Amino acid sequence: MARALTILAEGQMPDIAKTLTGLGAGVMELALRHRGDAFRVVYALQIDDDIWVVHAFQKKSKSGIKTPKQDIDLIQERLKRLKEMLK
Repeated sequence: MARALTILAEGQMPDIAKTLTGLGAGVMELALRHRGDAFRVVYALQIDDDIWVVHAFQKKSKSGIKTPKQDIDLIQERLKRLKEMLK
């Protein structure tokens, strides 16, 4: 994950990055599989010129590949607070 965030900071897109749909423009996800586990880092790219990590977690889905609702709710709340803070 650190290498992927460094690539982002250098203005490029790592191959483990993808758009996280339904959360607005510029909200992306880094998805990494390691030793059979799935890890995620959600970040906002289009707030000023900065990269803001809003949530990082080990995915332990009980319902397929979808991100659990409690994580989506937490990400939405953090994005809202971040945007308010940066106004």
